[in-house]
Amino acid sequence: MVGPIALAGFLLQGAILCLFAVAVRRRNAAAAINAIGSFALAVLPAAVEIAWNVPVDPRLPLWLGVAGFLHSLGMLGLYESRWWWDNLTHTVSAALLAALLYAGVIVALPDLAGDDGPPGTAAAVTVVATFAVGVFWELIELVAREVGERFDIEPVLVHYGRRDTAVDLVFDVVGALLVVGFDLRIFVPLVGRFPGVTGAILVAGGWILLVGSALMALVVGLGGSIRS
Repeated sequence: MVGPIALAGFLLQGAILCLFAVAVRRRNAAAAINAIGSFALAVLPAAVEIAWNVPVDPRLPLWLGVAGFLHSLGMLGLYESRWWWDNLTHTVSAALLAALLYAGVIVALPDLAGDDGPPGTAAAVTVVATFAVGVFWELIELVAREVGERFDIEPVLVHYGRRDTAVDLVFDVVGALLVVGFDLRIFVPLVGRFPGVTGAILVAGGWILLVGSALMALVVGLGGSIRS
């Protein structure tokens, strides 16, 4: 029998598909691509569960569905018509990321995150890592703008300026602070099954953030120099 949380996740996945259909009908390529990407992320936990027979907490696909639905809806016009919509989506998405990172740090770094380690270490690492991912995402938006201008196409992601970037990062931190402030460890049992894999993902993710951010900053800088 499907529980209420899993059912809510399925309904959100269906809602995202409906938003994809709306985007296609409007011939809004950016919204359609974002909607299908959001749907793919929302169903990823179920795909992992089926492929590798790994039980997944139903709250993960639910949270992914909420974040994906809000973002897909925003791409259809709410980002422009509601000034607070971007703040909402960043807070929800960053909180999800922070909840996963918090669990990963607790599992992969028990000496630092445990009771014997410095107080607040797991929380601090989670907030800093969430902020770093937020910077990475903002750079992706800037690169998308550069690609759109270079090839005269509509960018898949829209960048609204430096002030918007700063506000986005603030709400990314807000989402992370909510997670560590309430000590939300709901995904610890999930990632705790694979401590070695979790540690490897954290290390690889750190290198990807570092190298990727440097490369994208270079691309954006070169693009700005060429235009000027």
